[in-house]
Amino acid sequence: MKKLLKYLSIYKKEAVLAPLFKMLEASFELLVPLVMAEIIDTGIKNQDMAFILKMGAVLVLLGAIGLACSLTAQYFAAKAAVGFGAGIRRDLFRHVNRLSYSEIDTQGTATLITRMTSDVNQVQSGVNLTLRLFLRSPFIVFGAMIMAFTIDVKSALIFVLAIPLLSAVVFGIMLLSMPLYKKVQRQLDGVMQITRENLSGARVIRAFNREQDEAEAFKKEGGMLIRFQLFVGRISALLNPVTYVIVNLAIIILIYTGAVQVDSGRLSQGEVVALVNYMSQILVELIKLANLIISITKALACAGRINRVFEMKSSIVDPGEQQREQEKSEEKAAVPGMPRVSFQNVSFSYQGSKEASLSHISFDAAPGEMIGVIGGTGSGKSTLVNLIPRFYDVTEGQVLVNGTDVRAIPLSRLRGGIGVVPQKAVLFKGTIRDNMRWGKENASDQEIEDALETAQALEIVKTRENGLDTMIFQGGKNLSGGQRQRLTIARALVRKPQILILDDSSSALDFATDARLRKALRERAEGTTVFLVSQRASALRHADQILVLDDGRLAGKGSHEELLKHCPVYREICQSQFSGEEAKQ
Repeated sequence: MKKLLKYLSIYKKEAVLAPLFKMLEASFELLVPLVMAEIIDTGIKNQDMAFILKMGAVLVLLGAIGLACSLTAQYFAAKAAVGFGAGIRRDLFRHVNRLSYSEIDTQGTATLITRMTSDVNQVQSGVNLTLRLFLRSPFIVFGAMIMAFTIDVKSALIFVLAIPLLSAVVFGIMLLSMPLYKKVQRQLDGVMQITRENLSGARVIRAFNREQDEAEAFKKEGGMLIRFQLFVGRISALLNPVTYVIVNLAIIILIYTGAVQVDSGRLSQGEVVALVNYMSQILVELIKLANLIISITKALACAGRINRVFEMKSSIVDPGEQQREQEKSEEKAAVPGMPRVSFQNVSFSYQGSKEASLSHISFDAAPGEMIGVIGGTGSGKSTLVNLIPRFYDVTEGQVLVNGTDVRAIPLSRLRGGIGVVPQKAVLFKGTIRDNMRWGKENASDQEIEDALETAQALEIVKTRENGLDTMIFQGGKNLSGGQRQRLTIARALVRKPQILILDDSSSALDFATDARLRKALRERAEGTTVFLVSQRASALRHADQILVLDDGRLAGKGSHEELLKHCPVYREICQSQFSGEEAKQ
């Protein structure tokens, strides 16, 4: 929690004024029993109505001032807590977006979502309650005890015994419940994950008629969460009854000893009522303090989880924008004859994996070449192209772009020259124009239309009444799979990248559209090095160079004709997809 307190630094004034006004409210509250004692001992005893009304007016004034102080304290506490939560969310979101694929894969999307939402809300609530009650409740408890001593020392000793006993109960339950709340939050991650999977895969679940199975799985995860919450809830629920029993026993003893002393004339009736009121105030404040401690316990557990995300360091280290002029010029204009992309004995293993996903891969891709990447499922095709924009760092070897190791190029400049179209076509809620400008922020309508034409997606715009202003639903739900893929390809083409990576991004296209797309890329994307990942040999047969991957190793590279002669793996793929005569063509 200490590391997160820096987000309160810009709210120092609010963080000081909130508890200060709460202390003022508490001070006025401590005066109320004394005023009540005066009303009983003087006004009621002497039947002095004027005195009763005067003291009643004092009570109203104390209540009004206390209310004003309370509202002011609440305003400052809310302002500080909301600003604190907003700062954490902003930096946590920025930090997560800077993590590499490795850290996101390891941590899990559901967990990160929980920590940016539920955990931050819990910490924000804890800060709000702490600013309002952390000083107020102890101040009332010890203030009431001191005020009791000013009335009668013997009776006040009951307070001295009751308060430590109550504190032991409160803090003992806190120590028991803190680790249990951590378990509850971890189980909440599991519920979040299965919920996310069910919502994103709703169509698949219904297609296979697995609603009942998924409902049972959710019930199992939710049931475990309920059991954890019930267990920790039962422990926390002991706070109220135990504290009530202790305080009410203390009140019984206080009334008994007070009655004896009133009978002997050592105490007045009003003073006994004041002592009982102070004990009641202690009861109320200890209940508040107990609930505050529960909230703080939850907040501390959540703060620890948030801190662990902040402590995660990206395995991708950005060298920054400060580069020598020579390096900049080399990246902007490659030396003639230099490969656009070069893999030099590259090996790569995913974090926690015992086996390498890629082993000793070497090849060169010249400017303007179309490089096909083919292989069986799990052979490492997507992994290979993900190393070019440095979504992952190589384990061994080097990946060079225009002769420079990608680890020495600032990420903004490296990825600014690369257009990536992933396997899953992702579009965002907004107009077609908005989505296209993800590729180039200030792209003109003409540039967008040129990219759409190259991607064979111009008809999608032309057939819509609003053209480029046509709204796309979240995830492109109002488009077909092929339309989504063509629009994502157009989005990458808008920036006119030096390197274009199409990671099996035409799988939903028919053969004719796919062929027109590849032809348009050759004719209109001149100078762009295209990496075309596909399961279809027909989509790659006219590529300048084809890379054949087999279990993470480069089984062959060359043209379609060369590979048919010399690469058994490629020959087997072609024979499985074409007839005998077609495979030889």
